[in-house]
Amino acid sequence: MQPATRRFLRENTLGLSLTLIGILCLVVSSILYMNHRDSVPFALASSNGLDGADIEQLEKIDKAYERIAQSILPAVVYISTTQIVRVNESPFLMDPFFRQFFGNIPGFTIPRERQEHALGSGVIVSSDGYILTNNHVVAHATDVKVTLSDNRTLKAKIVGTDPQTDLGVLKIDANNLSAAPLGDSSTLHVGDIVMAFGNPFGFRFTVTRGAVSALGRSGLSENPNQIENFIQTDAAINPGNSGGPLVNVRGQVVGINTAIFSGNAGPGGEGSFLGIGFAIPINMAKHVMEDLIKTGKVRRGYLGVEISDLTPDLAKQFHVPDTAGALVQDITADGPADKAGIKAGDVIRKFNGRTIQGKDDLTELVTETNPGSTVTLEILRDGKPMTIKATLGERPGNLGLSAGVSKAPSVGPLKGVTVQNLTPDIRQQLGLPSEVRGVVVTDVDPRSPAAQVLTQGDIIESINRRPVNNVRDFNRLASEARGQVLLRINREGESMFVVISPAEGGDDEQ
Repeated sequence: MQPATRRFLRENTLGLSLTLIGILCLVVSSILYMNHRDSVPFALASSNGLDGADIEQLEKIDKAYERIAQSILPAVVYISTTQIVRVNESPFLMDPFFRQFFGNIPGFTIPRERQEHALGSGVIVSSDGYILTNNHVVAHATDVKVTLSDNRTLKAKIVGTDPQTDLGVLKIDANNLSAAPLGDSSTLHVGDIVMAFGNPFGFRFTVTRGAVSALGRSGLSENPNQIENFIQTDAAINPGNSGGPLVNVRGQVVGINTAIFSGNAGPGGEGSFLGIGFAIPINMAKHVMEDLIKTGKVRRGYLGVEISDLTPDLAKQFHVPDTAGALVQDITADGPADKAGIKAGDVIRKFNGRTIQGKDDLTELVTETNPGSTVTLEILRDGKPMTIKATLGERPGNLGLSAGVSKAPSVGPLKGVTVQNLTPDIRQQLGLPSEVRGVVVTDVDPRSPAAQVLTQGDIIESINRRPVNNVRDFNRLASEARGQVLLRINREGESMFVVISPAEGGDDEQ
């Protein structure tokens, strides 16, 4: 051994000893750990889960839902659309340099076209390729493609659409398709279990389950021409579910998913599920679909009445035992109801034997019935039962949900003014005495010459000294009005004369 090596060992004996001891301790610890791990093996819990008659019953229910899903999914389709939108853009916006310094120069734009894409759902209702969906899924589309559950993608033709019910019908060139059976939405009850099918957020062929939360919902749209009598459900419905089927426990389509109530935002800023979804009753959809396939347009029955729901106070005044039925507020002159002998104050309780719970029920049943049909109405008049037969007319295309609501002609000093008949409910809300007659202003276009004079809640009692008793009088006199117009109005209980000139509001008569 070299002297230098011996000297190193003498000087570092203690350090070398400690290092050796540390290595020995580490080896011993590793051996002990391995022995300990081998002595305590890891084992998964083994169990057959719960059993018993109650669990078996739940398994049977699960199997039933699986059967429903397996029977309906082949009839569900994924719809993708393309729409060409024409917009005006400034050429400066195309160049980042100019956009940074100048932005968009007003008045200097060029027309450009761009494509917009949308997604939705639909349900096959016939083996030869007819598909039911929402109008808003396919409206204005220039190209529609349908993907089936077997991943085939086919080009679809728009047979027809109906904005008033938000329904549309497509046709694909295929045969021997799986079609979903259609049920009867009038047999639904609150609490019934339903399943919603569709393609939410593009996740194809999704199924959710819930209950019927309510029936006869309306008021979702601001469009006065919209016909609404929705099924409300807590089965999850999200963007992309639109047009898909709502199905009962017998595997029958009872509704077409159409809308959600949502205050939050999901992917892409779209609203998402909050437990409140809406579907169009399939009975309404059947009538629309059959008309669109046969003639390309929808013909609806028309009774010619303004109706409202009954409140407990109104039921008491009209000697009705409960609040079921539709109260006739006004009659269209020479309309079907007028010719049949129906009078204001009558309460329509049944339509062709079907019980009427409220005005939306009656609206749906009338519009689902073909024009020219003779119907049987069971009414109460001052508490006395009567049966009246009426022959329905054809519903005008511009008729709103409530008869007795009207917008003034598109020209003249009163253009842009929307009015409604003065019903007992409105009279009570405004605190008006019974002798006040006229129509109530429900909206005024700010560009209208009348916007400087009229406001919501005003009662128009006369136009050019001629009395206004209802919407019909208003329409006739507003159409005749030219130049300056003298109105007598009642505002908050005070009557006054006001003058509307075409120049007022900066909008001349055309």
